[in-house]
Amino acid sequence: MKSLGLIEVTGVTGAIDCLDIMCKSADVELVTWERKLGGRLVTVVVQGDVSAVTAAVENAVANGLKKPVAHAVIANPHEETQRLLELSASRFQKKGR
Repeated sequence: MKSLGLIEVTGVTGAIDCLDIMCKSADVELVTWERKLGGRLVTVVVQGDVSAVTAAVENAVANGLKKPVAHAVIANPHEETQRLLELSASRFQKKGR
């Protein structure tokens, strides 16, 4: 079962830093990212098993360049949540990653 980890942080630089920390600290992979307010708020979504996602999010929250605005771990995402992320990921992939 895949779990989701979400971190919302100000700025693209802060988001890339959080993503790098998450991917280096646990076995997680990027699902998608969303930029809002002209890139002032960026949400990064990763997936993996629940223990890896939890460790990755906690590590990024503790060690990131910027303090996250919000963060969450969803251990067993509902199918509608997965569908929403698939839509986001498809837009992300169309832009050429």
